[in-house]
Amino acid sequence: MHVSQRKTKIPACPAEGWLSDGQRVLHFKPVIWDQWQQELEVTSGEWLTDQEAPLLKRRQQLSREQALELWRQRRAEGWAPCAPQWQPPQPPRMVFLR
Repeated sequence: MHVSQRKTKIPACPAEGWLSDGQRVLHFKPVIWDQWQQELEVTSGEWLTDQEAPLLKRRQQLSREQALELWRQRRAEGWAPCAPQWQPPQPPRMVFLR
């Protein structure tokens, strides 16, 4: 059986996932996950030679099915799971003026 034809069990509880082809990076992050609606935010980035982290290019919200299809397509193209490539920005701190 070809690797792409193998059925993999999709977890009921989502986790973040990262894929890279060495130059580009995709970050899959669950944002809505309940029994009625399951959506992931997919952020794409690209490594530039003079940068410490990938340049973030696009963010989109996809259904679980769309995100799984994108993951499968990229894996078929040779993309591989990788470690996190950037840290999410910290929320702004509240400053109270007196």
